[in-house]
Amino acid sequence: MRMPLALTVLLSVLVATSTLAAEIPDTIRHSFLAFGAKTVIIGESNETLWSTRGGSRDGFVLPNGNVLVAWSDEVRELTRQNETVFSYHLSSDNREIGTTQRLYNGNTLVTELGPKPRLLQINPQGAIVSGFALQPETDNAHMQTRMARQLKNGNFLVPHLLAFAIKEYQPDGQIVRTFRTDLDEVGGRAAENWPFTAIRLDNGNTLVSLTHGNKVVEMNPSGDILWKITNDDVGGLFKDPCGSQRLANGNTVVGSHAANTGISMVEVTPAKKIVWTSDHPLAAGVHHFQILTTNGKPEPGMPLK
Repeated sequence: MRMPLALTVLLSVLVATSTLAAEIPDTIRHSFLAFGAKTVIIGESNETLWSTRGGSRDGFVLPNGNVLVAWSDEVRELTRQNETVFSYHLSSDNREIGTTQRLYNGNTLVTELGPKPRLLQINPQGAIVSGFALQPETDNAHMQTRMARQLKNGNFLVPHLLAFAIKEYQPDGQIVRTFRTDLDEVGGRAAENWPFTAIRLDNGNTLVSLTHGNKVVEMNPSGDILWKITNDDVGGLFKDPCGSQRLANGNTVVGSHAANTGISMVEVTPAKKIVWTSDHPLAAGVHHFQILTTNGKPEPGMPLK
């Protein structure tokens, strides 16, 4: 039996409309916390939701809504009214603070760079309760390390820029695994693939931002590169990518520290398709960041950044 012409036309329209809708991606809107020249939370409509003094390096929005921020000389936990509820100041033995993270046990991770590079745990009262010496393989304090992170197994993943290595340390300071970033397949040492942010993903792989190399790679537990995105894939938008974050949907957001104007943040799919960018002037020169929401929904779980 032949289908009536009107019904045939209607079905054709519905199929065409459905196909077209499937081909057009939903508009992505993010709110995010940015560290760098400015320290600011930017809303999904590009409005400023919170800010404090600039020159920041690292930090997180905590589950209680406060913001943990690292500057080169101190770490503070601030309320949204900018009241300090936790602080730690750089010791006289060293020259810079590299990073901070609130740990599973309630302590705060801080890395110090300088003559005595070290990773510290600071209790809620601001006192050092444990720590160990880092092995950055250079006396250049500014290039010793950046975004250290505690892993679920209690170890610490620490990128060492001029060592071209991400080292996994046990809490006693013993190195149990090293990932090299001067591999021939990513250009060797000549490419200046300095590891800046290293993130242990839920699948056991490690996502690494390689600053002067202008690329981001994902390595398996053996250090083999499984996924790589470079400036060839994004039309040259990577300009000294320091921070990166793997979102729950599998996309990766990359921030460009040397992008003082124009696009400074790029979101790509696993297939390396660009699906979101930010050229917000308050996020120019972004050192690191944290994606907070997507189209009104909070990014779930522990931030992979």
